Amino acid sequence: MRLEGKTAIIIGAGQAPTSGDLVGNGRATALTFAREGARVLCVDRHLASAQETVDMIEAASGTAMAIAADVTDESALQQAIESCRAAWGRVDILHNNVGLSVEAGDAPMDTLTRDAFTRIMEVNLFGAILACRHALPIMRAQQAGSIINVSSASAYWTAHPTIAYPASKAALITFTRQLAMQNADYGVRANAILPGLMNTPMAVDRRMDATGRGRADIEAERNAKVPLKNRMGDAWDVANAALFLASDEARFISGVELPVDGASIARVG
Repeated sequence: MRLEGKTAIIIGAGQAPTSGDLVGNGRATALTFAREGARVLCVDRHLASAQETVDMIEAASGTAMAIAADVTDESALQQAIESCRAAWGRVDILHNNVGLSVEAGDAPMDTLTRDAFTRIMEVNLFGAILACRHALPIMRAQQAGSIINVSSASAYWTAHPTIAYPASKAALITFTRQLAMQNADYGVRANAILPGLMNTPMAVDRRMDATGRGRADIEAERNAKVPLKNRMGDAWDVANAALFLASDEARFISGVELPVDGASIARVG
């Protein structure tokens, strides 16, 4: 019960349908936080998907609510955050876990369009900024809070095949450091998680759809790229890192970037 008595907002708590049994980072984090005693507001642009996560939490005797909000809609985000405060009196944890890449048109330099770049930055970076904008006044008044932004190890990968996604995730790291410094006097912490190659629906199913290849083939290819035992991580690895950063065990940790990547960043350069 490492989060007993705390309230958490998970932005991106649902997930796209998957042909396998994979769990996404947002859903795994919501389930983990609830298991550890937190009351969890599950936010997703697809209400039915957020509700599926809530149903899983409640089936395990946890407490959760679902609400629909697109991260590009500031009013909807504001209402979601206010719903958490109205229902449970606090906002202790804000977990920003939304990102787009090739599905939004990300591409190499010679084919990337302005519209695709703008869309990806709007969702991956400015969506987190908007959520923080409305959660911070509550956290500052409490003199406590933990913000966790899910960035990506691709911020450090110099051979990444596309432009906008790694750029947005690198910017999210810098934003997180600014949050940490500008809110330290209020007792609000901000940290970033950098997942590497993960076995999640977004990562694997998207490639299956794009290439027509089978799941086993794609998983084997990605596994071979990971230094640590040639095995991808999964959403539970990200969720466990988030649990530590959200808990009081990390009360003196702020402004850091935590790779969850099987040593992938360690070999850069």
